[in-house]
Amino acid sequence: MDGTERSRKSCAASQAEPDEAQQPMMELNGKEKTDSPSDRVTLKKEIGLLSACAIIIGNIIGSGIFISPKGVLEHAGSVGLSLIVWVCGGGICALGSMCYAELGVTIPKSGGDYSYVTEIFGGLVGFLLLWSAVLIMYPTTLAVIALTFSNYVLQPAFQNCVPPYLATRLLSTICILFLTWVNCSSVRWATRIQDVFTVGKLLALGLIIMVGLVQICRGHYDALRPSRAFEFTRDPSVGQIALAFLQASFAFSGWNFLNYVTEEVVEPRKNLPRAIYISIPLVTLVYTLTNIAYFSSMTPEELLASNAVAVTFGEKLLGVFSWVMSISVALSTFGGINGYLFTSSRLCFSGAREGHLPHLLAMIHLKNCTPIPALLVCCGATILILCIGETHNLINYVSFINFLSYGVTIAGLLYYRWKRPNLLRPIKVSVLVPISYLVFWAVLLGFSLYSEPVVCGMGIVIMLTGVPVYFVGVHWKKKPKCVYRVVECVTYVGQKLCFVVFPQEDLSEITPLTAYDKHND
Repeated sequence: MDGTERSRKSCAASQAEPDEAQQPMMELNGKEKTDSPSDRVTLKKEIGLLSACAIIIGNIIGSGIFISPKGVLEHAGSVGLSLIVWVCGGGICALGSMCYAELGVTIPKSGGDYSYVTEIFGGLVGFLLLWSAVLIMYPTTLAVIALTFSNYVLQPAFQNCVPPYLATRLLSTICILFLTWVNCSSVRWATRIQDVFTVGKLLALGLIIMVGLVQICRGHYDALRPSRAFEFTRDPSVGQIALAFLQASFAFSGWNFLNYVTEEVVEPRKNLPRAIYISIPLVTLVYTLTNIAYFSSMTPEELLASNAVAVTFGEKLLGVFSWVMSISVALSTFGGINGYLFTSSRLCFSGAREGHLPHLLAMIHLKNCTPIPALLVCCGATILILCIGETHNLINYVSFINFLSYGVTIAGLLYYRWKRPNLLRPIKVSVLVPISYLVFWAVLLGFSLYSEPVVCGMGIVIMLTGVPVYFVGVHWKKKPKCVYRVVECVTYVGQKLCFVVFPQEDLSEITPLTAYDKHND
């Protein structure tokens, strides 16, 4: 995972051929710079406030709101409590996002949780988050969203039966390959797709909400009456409520994804917190109104019996136009795949830059300035998960690992305040915000462990398998020379095939500043 110094020099030599005027731009190690920052080979800042909001909303609103209502209602036991879970779930995400806003402007690096934990707690803890994310978390999530996309696209052609296994896998693979090509070609194209499909998602959910409001105005809201809303199908327990929150958290997952691409955000210290504060309340409102709309036309029993809540809703209220719901969900998940590819590839990029993954993954295309090797790894891992086919158990492991990483990161915020009190913090939330989040996190995690010990235990085991990998691949510096030669050879070939180089970074943009540094500037 290290030892690529020779490949840096070899690629530098190979790029010296075109002409001397291009040498500064093609210098791999970034020590020489051009007169204009825009000419440097580096990740381009092309994500404005609108695109930043689209990344957050687009990553949150994927397949979750069309799948999770069933799980939340099943564990909550009543309509009223399920709606409370949805509202509180959004509130918890808001607390977490405020903490991430502080971390994002204090440690302005791409990579999100991984970069913050590595900076605060050191390499081993950061590597364990990276290991579980690259190995299981993001490939599985991408595979699930891609399968949801293909199922909804094919559903109109197979109205009376389940779409064929091979057809869904093939369409999912084509979708992932196409979006990988788009992300490899241009950051601007990828963000435009995200913008367009985020608007499409909001329009689809807006249609559900409007139809639901019409139903309520017509008096169809029996399930929402207080007398019936809190009729429990079974006695509620803290463990079941905790599992209901876990189901809701799957629908809200992605609220921290803008932090993965901080270095590509225009004026991140302003736009990152603004995008968070706009997006999270908007998504919470949309989710709550969408669930109210579901209950305006479906009984709790009908919702629990449905495997595709939005489609069942459309069949009951839209008649011959019910296909609109299938297409809307497909478009929503398509945008979700794009968003996850965009952000997860930046996680690989950040991990490689820190020396925790092969250095080839820290390189970007010479002209397009996109992390092609990292994108190809994300694409390949997702297709591998699709081929394995067993995704349902992996989803449970992913939810637990994801939630665990949130708590570790926010605990790091408190520790970092104590460790580096003089660090410049453009945003500094009240200490009650991270403490409140961590109290909720600890309770939810504890009851999840009690209710599902096998699932949670497997999640911990998956994460801990990274410990020996870290000590062999990263911590062990004096490896045999043959290992270095193989790594250098693979890196060199990868550079030639993908036409990639190490980016020229402006360290002032990604290094935390102390108050003293800022004063001197």
